[in-house]
Amino acid sequence: MGVRDRFHLWASAVWTYVRCAPGTFIWLAILLVTTIIARHLSPHELQFVLGNRSTNLHHLREDPIRVLVSSAFWLAGGPWITYALLYNIFHVPAERWLGTLRWVTVCVLAHVGATYLSEGVLYWAIEHDDAPAAATFTLDVGVSYALAGVVAVLTYRIARPWRYVYAAGVVVFFLIPVLTNQTFTDVGHFSAALIGFACYPLTRSRKGVWNPMTVFRARKSTGTSST
Repeated sequence: MGVRDRFHLWASAVWTYVRCAPGTFIWLAILLVTTIIARHLSPHELQFVLGNRSTNLHHLREDPIRVLVSSAFWLAGGPWITYALLYNIFHVPAERWLGTLRWVTVCVLAHVGATYLSEGVLYWAIEHDDAPAAATFTLDVGVSYALAGVVAVLTYRIARPWRYVYAAGVVVFFLIPVLTNQTFTDVGHFSAALIGFACYPLTRSRKGVWNPMTVFRARKSTGTSST
């Protein structure tokens, strides 16, 4: 097989992989563009751009739809490549399993629901003098709430009893920061995970439950023995 044939074979495999989760890769492409833009802004300009798209209490009261949409296309921290890896680990299998429409539904429910729940906790803290009034304008952008919801909904992609092990791991991972740090973003991540668990009805008609034991069985069946 020549170099050109190998390249076409590789390109075809990549395209097939991308085409199975179009929403995920369109989202990643937009995040790449906004990340590049962010790198070319001064710290003051970046603070203004992100602040204008923040789902804080002020913007949720004044223009909720705009900030709920725009905040999901900017990264508040961490390199883009890290999110690309996480998207391939969690979003890609979720979209391929649920279908794009149901996957988007989980993302939207987790993003919107966790935003309002976490900001509601912050509002309660402000009203009870447990947080400063300036927190009304706090910076809150990013894709982590949607990611947390998808991480949780993938629980139903795993066969029992491994499903319960995975679910327990998800709960512990998102609950520990709530108990130790007690920030509104930690509350948001945990809330998003709970919303993801609550999306079980969207998964009921989906087939293709993954059983980790099949991996070990496949390896065992292809192994050789000596006599």
